[in-house]
Amino acid sequence: MAARRVQTTGPDETESLGGELASTLVDGDLVLVRGELGAGKTTLVRGAARALGVEDPVTSPTFSIGHRYRAGDLTVSHLDLYRLAGLEAEDPDLLADYLGAGRIAFVEWPPDGEPELSGARLLVTLAHAGGERRSIEIVDLAATGAPR
Repeated sequence: MAARRVQTTGPDETESLGGELASTLVDGDLVLVRGELGAGKTTLVRGAARALGVEDPVTSPTFSIGHRYRAGDLTVSHLDLYRLAGLEAEDPDLLADYLGAGRIAFVEWPPDGEPELSGARLLVTLAHAGGERRSIEIVDLAATGAPR
């Protein structure tokens, strides 16, 4: 899939789409998740985490930067970088426990042009489409050859 556009009619469908995306992910994958406040970013990640085997409650990591969840032999990482202007002023090891082998990572509010996020596999952008509807674009960065 190079680029795909989907419209969901409510949180259940957005969560289900996350589960569908999870079925395409493999160890080490990084998914960038963009969208305005309340667009359903955490809902999508929750669906993916559930499909990957996470049983714990999946909540927004806005105030803690990141959460890690066990899913069998994998760790599902969920980061929210909303409060960070960029990664250059942060501890170089900030993302070390969240990205890489043995993990599938989802990063909400990824800053542009950060080398630490350059290996992203998917870019998912969510937008309000009226009421509970969401317009969602999924870009497979590996398939498009687009800069990550």
